[in-house]
Amino acid sequence: MSDSPPSQSTPEPTPISAAQTDSRTAKTRQMLGMKGAAPGETSIWKIRLQLMKPITWIPLIWGVVCGAASSGNYTWTLENVLVAAACMLLSGPLMTGYTQTLNDFYDREIDAINEPYRPIPSGAISIPQVVTQIFVLLLGGIGISIALDLWAGHKFPIMVLLTLGGAFIAYIYSAPPLKLKQNGWLGNYALGSSYIALPWWAGQALFGKLDATIMILTLFYSMAGLGIAIVNDFKSVEGDRQLGLQSLPVMFGVDKAAWICVCAIDLFQLGIAAYLISIHQNLYAVLLVLLVIPQITFQDMYFLRNPLENDVKYQASAQPFLVLGMLVAALALGHAGV
Repeated sequence: MSDSPPSQSTPEPTPISAAQTDSRTAKTRQMLGMKGAAPGETSIWKIRLQLMKPITWIPLIWGVVCGAASSGNYTWTLENVLVAAACMLLSGPLMTGYTQTLNDFYDREIDAINEPYRPIPSGAISIPQVVTQIFVLLLGGIGISIALDLWAGHKFPIMVLLTLGGAFIAYIYSAPPLKLKQNGWLGNYALGSSYIALPWWAGQALFGKLDATIMILTLFYSMAGLGIAIVNDFKSVEGDRQLGLQSLPVMFGVDKAAWICVCAIDLFQLGIAAYLISIHQNLYAVLLVLLVIPQITFQDMYFLRNPLENDVKYQASAQPFLVLGMLVAALALGHAGV
């Protein structure tokens, strides 16, 4: 007979239920400001963060990186890293947060139809609290832009001008009487240029010289951003139709709008590649074309087949290649000394 003590069974870990997983996913999506969130958040600071839609900060932060790269003057010193981080804070959390909060404020009626879980239509935050947040973010952005102008030694306060210009575009995009988002072409281009050109100009002006060539090229590149902006219209097509907003999916129908979207994304990137060849940056042009190919693949796999269901999946799959292409173009411009 064995003298060993009886074995003790090790308790098995409690499995995480599908409901718990879904709840966590919904809360994460809610915090990032993504489609498919769920109500129930009570922390005012988390609600304020949700209004600012952190998922939308990434392209603006990346745009600053592209501007610094295209300047040809950025060096990896601690001072430059801190200044670049301040510019990213300006472009991302502050000014993009301002834009998204302002947009939610003026979209509260349409959000009640399309996304009733958003903070304002759900009643999670009061209107005075939202207005306060809008002004705090704007004033914070202006304050940082003043400091960046002083650091760069600008005789003309270009960082302040870019900040105020971005704030003005955000206002006329969301607010009556202009409310550019009511027009699918003007609204989406305003959004696309704000996401690509403005932060690029900020990074360029901070570390180099912002000239007409860079401004024209980035505005051209922003036509690809127009396509990205159209993707965001598919999630709210029903509410847009009910409230009379002329988004491209409402104007042309879902299928035609999807084709307009992908053509804008692809053709204008290829146009930039052609320009890079014209200035003898052939290697960078080839890299840019190679980054367009997977975007076309994901467009066929997801977006063109069902844009209403696959918009988020498509963005998550294809947009990393778009933003990498932006950096490739920026490095080419910096190398060429444009």
